[in-house]
Amino acid sequence: MITHYSFGKVIIDKKEYTADLIVFPDSISPSWWRKEGHGLCLEDLSEVLKKDIKYLVVGTGAYGRMKVSESLIAELKAKGIETYVMETDKAISLFNQFLGEGKKVAGAFHLTC
Repeated sequence: MITHYSFGKVIIDKKEYTADLIVFPDSISPSWWRKEGHGLCLEDLSEVLKKDIKYLVVGTGAYGRMKVSESLIAELKAKGIETYVMETDKAISLFNQFLGEGKKVAGAFHLTC
């Protein structure tokens, strides 16, 4: 569970992260970098595609500046991954809810803008 989010920072299991990251039920991929910074592409999600994930929650930043195209959402759906895209605070709440329900979820979170 993610216990805290504020601009540029999350806390998971009492550890603070200050860079974008991908969170899985059993691990964390810290310092997540994207090919196009504020744009998300399939290549950026290679770690997600390697795992048995059914739900992906994408946090687009505090102000929603990271963009996720409808074509990427469709590509992920074709791979069996239902994708939810929203500002990071709302995305973290949904991720925690899915995690609490035992769903196979990953969260890809842009922590700043």
